[in-house]
Amino acid sequence: MVKAVMLVRVRPQIRMAEKVKAIEGVKDAFDVTGRFDAVVVIDVRELTDIKKVALKVQEIEGVRRTETLIHVE
Repeated sequence: MVKAVMLVRVRPQIRMAEKVKAIEGVKDAFDVTGRFDAVVVIDVRELTDIKKVALKVQEIEGVRRTETLIHVE
């Protein structure tokens, strides 16, 4: 299994955690305050699947920037 945490910046006043939870491979997501606006926890089988999830998150309206931190077991 491959796990990752994606940090997401969105346009002001957009809550996106609930939208992201519907994406396959997303284990959890929550809105936060600070330099980033949301955290997405990803749990997939293959490293290449993280890219698929990341692209789907980036397609959500209002997403400005993402940064993905990958943990390979």
